[in-house]
Amino acid sequence: MTIASAYWPRRFALPKAEARLFRVAEDSQLRGMCHWQDGKRKDVPVIAIVHGLEGSCDSNYVLGIAEKAYQRGFHVVRLNQRNCGGTEKLTPTLYNSALSEDYRAVLEELAKGDGFSQVFFAGYSMGGNLVTKMAGEYGDAVPRALRGVCGICPAIDLAASADALQKRENYFYQRWFVKGLMARYARKVALFPQIYSRDGLGKIRSVREFDDAITAPSFGYRDAQEYYEAAGARKVVGRVSVPMLMITAQDDPFVPYESFLAALVEENPAIRFVAPERGGHCGFISRHGGAERFWAEARVVDFCEGLRE
Repeated sequence: MTIASAYWPRRFALPKAEARLFRVAEDSQLRGMCHWQDGKRKDVPVIAIVHGLEGSCDSNYVLGIAEKAYQRGFHVVRLNQRNCGGTEKLTPTLYNSALSEDYRAVLEELAKGDGFSQVFFAGYSMGGNLVTKMAGEYGDAVPRALRGVCGICPAIDLAASADALQKRENYFYQRWFVKGLMARYARKVALFPQIYSRDGLGKIRSVREFDDAITAPSFGYRDAQEYYEAAGARKVVGRVSVPMLMITAQDDPFVPYESFLAALVEENPAIRFVAPERGGHCGFISRHGGAERFWAEARVVDFCEGLRE
């Protein structure tokens, strides 16, 4: 399902998007593609969608949620993480799984800047970790405008996911991620040669090696393990108090199901935890057609629909 969902031919019925820049730090912006309902009414709920590692706002699962949500009457914001979707020029930094403050900034702009009273976040994989981390960091002090959060296969234990990628059966995924990460890093070197260099990196063959050599030192971490400990949402998932839907598959090849059990996700009453036996990584292809074909996308929109005023 992991592979099939990525290559499944799909067409999406969405109106033309409005590009929007969100200031998330003094030197950094995120680009979002916004689909506003008629009149951009402030009482209409907004779903902001965050993609996974080496994805973008044009990833199929992002467009799938966007289409379903828009058809249900939601405003939709498809977000690119830093550097993604061709936005390398918008920040001198790389991107990483600890940057939950970026999504707090987006929430604040949508709520206080635009005046939207109902905002939902949905994140897949790396994006799922980011929105889960954001929710956990708020604890009981959740902004009134944040009405719900959804995480699909969230990589809440980054070390466990990096270790899972090292398995022989995950060679294809590991190679794909590393190829994309190295290509993105090469673009950053070309844009910001005063900050980044290709010298002294050696041969990088795994995501952990990339994080050891590039991500961790770029953000002041000692090594990949220290970065993983700081960035994983597992340590704050118990503090989530905003209504949250968390979906994972027990057969996910590189977000181990055991990581959710170890984090005691099911013990948090604010989290609706759903873990079918099959689904792969962010796949969840149903035997049913239409809106139900991509099962998790439909559940995200159903969950948010149930919380809207």
